[in-house]
Amino acid sequence: MFEGVFTALVTPFKNGKIDYDSLEKIIEHQIKGGVDGVVPMGTTGESPTVSYEEHEEFIIRVVKMVNKKIKIIAGTGSNSTDEAIYLSKAAQDAGVDGVLLVNPYYNKPPQRGLIAHFEQIAKSISIPVVLYNIPGRTGINFLPESVAELIKRVPNIVAMKEASGDIAQMMNLIELCGDRITLLSGDDNLLLPLLGIGGKGIISVLSNLLPADVKAVVTNFNTGNFEEAKKRFYKLLPLCRAMFYETNPIPIKAAMEMAGFCSSEVRLPLVPLSDDNRKKLKDALIAYGVKL
Repeated sequence: MFEGVFTALVTPFKNGKIDYDSLEKIIEHQIKGGVDGVVPMGTTGESPTVSYEEHEEFIIRVVKMVNKKIKIIAGTGSNSTDEAIYLSKAAQDAGVDGVLLVNPYYNKPPQRGLIAHFEQIAKSISIPVVLYNIPGRTGINFLPESVAELIKRVPNIVAMKEASGDIAQMMNLIELCGDRITLLSGDDNLLLPLLGIGGKGIISVLSNLLPADVKAVVTNFNTGNFEEAKKRFYKLLPLCRAMFYETNPIPIKAAMEMAGFCSSEVRLPLVPLSDDNRKKLKDALIAYGVKL
């Protein structure tokens, strides 16, 4: 259902407001680049600093701009179960293909609390749910055993974006859940290893800028062109690292600005990329061959 390359969309800002003209340009670039879908209002979309009104409006606009050409998985997670239910229902009403639910951050619930949280949200909607495990951001790790228990209770949980960085844990997830859960990488720099263990794709930061290049890694791997997939992945790897010179989405927004897609503006408490890192990023983009 959700396989291939999904772009974790940046939210372009201009003078403090969402820049929908730039968003349209970015979405056209995604469709032309051949990605399988987009993910509005995830971590890369700076969802913690947008209002409810902006969140809902953004998803509605993305649905309209995409016009069913590719899939849309809307970020609707929260550390409040009720808030996540509200956002998930609104996204379903807007016409998305699925929702992405991040681990509830800050509260640090036990595993049974995570299971109860995701179960209640998933049961409040009828569209597919993608779990999002990112312990580095949320302070909590949703373990494979808990995922296996959860999917016994809820049929519409279909995939997991895994950003724990722990390949052994991802292998354990596939071992316990089999084909019942589609594993997607949450780290650009682990795309090839994840495909190698049985993952089916990625929710990518770098594909905002280079959708066709990220897609080519997956396509070549899936068609048995492993050497070409490896070659393309290792060419991308320095840029994958560059996307984390500072906290995501600061570097990708700077890169998008350099390439002429949108402003590098971020919302506080995030701040623009430092001058030193901006120079390093520019050098990495030029070395790759990005036209600036």
